[in-house]
Amino acid sequence: MSSPNLPKGWVSILIAITKEEFRQLSDYIRVNYGIQLKEEKQALVNGRLQNVLLENHFKSFSEYYEHILRDKTGAAATTLINRITTNHTFFMREPEHFCYFRDAVLPYLKEHVASRDLRIWSAGCSSGEEPYTLAMLIDEFFGTEKKGWDARVLATDISEKVLSEAREGVYRNEELAALPPGWKLSYFRKVDAGRSAVSDRIRNEVIFRRFNLMSRTFPFRRKFHVIFCRNVMIYFGNDTRRELVDQFYDLTEPGGYLFIGHAESLGRDQSRYKFILPAVYRKE
Repeated sequence: MSSPNLPKGWVSILIAITKEEFRQLSDYIRVNYGIQLKEEKQALVNGRLQNVLLENHFKSFSEYYEHILRDKTGAAATTLINRITTNHTFFMREPEHFCYFRDAVLPYLKEHVASRDLRIWSAGCSSGEEPYTLAMLIDEFFGTEKKGWDARVLATDISEKVLSEAREGVYRNEELAALPPGWKLSYFRKVDAGRSAVSDRIRNEVIFRRFNLMSRTFPFRRKFHVIFCRNVMIYFGNDTRRELVDQFYDLTEPGGYLFIGHAESLGRDQSRYKFILPAVYRKE
């Protein structure tokens, strides 16, 4: 085994994780972050954490685990989850969701939200493509009427690393390929020959915050009209998923929507939401 981040010659000092050490770490991650790591992920965990152990002169994964438990600042746990989580996303992922949001959800909200205060949450926002897409859809839908609405998008993730990338809002030009040509002109500015940045107008419409979906309490004073939590719960166990969906339901305004990933589903006995479309649910 080798790590792409280590120079040649270091292979001989790589630290192997034992089955018991993997169990300890995977249990800690499941309890605190809801993510289930199966046995076949042991090699992946071993590789992603090598630099952390070597840079901090830990002699074993057990020593590293004890350090995480002792660290009251939370920095060690943050580093752990930043290394372990996979943040794979891209613009217009599962595009039918965005079409439904534009064609059905936004017209409904425009007609029924008298306060003109839209509350939309992108939970597990990763590097920002989803919430920025929602912000662009909202801007295009309302047009000149947008000034009369508060339609900022709350975007949260557990990883501070990807949140930093999201706040910066800089993407390779090839990553924008799926976006409408007009959006690239209206909502992005050129950084250099190969990269573009989200315009300040759209960046200001997204509020990024670090948040753990496994938190015992959700610090939101008001309910949401729309919650996007796509391809996040796929890593959770059934009980954790059911509890989280219950939390979402209680945080959804009547008539509001929950969008999940197409690889995920809510059983009829697992949720109070009404099925609308594949991976789209509504609170009646």
